[in-house]
Amino acid sequence: MKHINSLLLTLAFILVGSFAAQAQLQQPAASPAAHVSQVVGFTKISIDYSSPAVKGRKVFGGMHKYGETWRAGANGQTIIEFSTPVSVGGKNLAAGKYSIFVTPAETGEWTIHLNKKAASIYNYMKDGKIDEAAVAADDAVAVKAAPATVGATERLQYHISAGNNKVAQVTLAWETTAVSFMVDTQVDQKMEQFKSQF
Repeated sequence: MKHINSLLLTLAFILVGSFAAQAQLQQPAASPAAHVSQVVGFTKISIDYSSPAVKGRKVFGGMHKYGETWRAGANGQTIIEFSTPVSVGGKNLAAGKYSIFVTPAETGEWTIHLNKKAASIYNYMKDGKIDEAAVAADDAVAVKAAPATVGATERLQYHISAGNNKVAQVTLAWETTAVSFMVDTQVDQKMEQFKSQF
């Protein structure tokens, strides 16, 4: 009888343990975390973002309204980090982290914002909408970029091209649209600074 009781007790622990393990099992994220990085010149450029899927939806002009700034990813903010000072849109930026926001336009150029506070787009909500003036006030830089039509891209992706190993091209691609901006890693200036030390 003792043997049966201890066998039943063991089975009960196994069942409880398996239910607890199943309760802790999580589904894969709908917008999985992604990371891309590239060394260009002396600068490491890294982007951390979440990658949502199209899932048959109209993304630009549908899910993301024209003229309305969005977080350029999903879940938390999309963060770009520069390991050294760089220049974007002719403006010098310090090494560090910046949020990427994008304002799509129905026609003409889009606006790509690098937010100096590395803040979430939801920090700029006012009366249920994005406060575009507050977003602009916290821009480290905002650059205009012409969108391009590309092959179907189910999941949002970022790419960093090293190009001539001095100026990087950072591209966001999703659905059938891609938009890019350039990052001058200031290789020549850094070389001159280095030479002047000797």
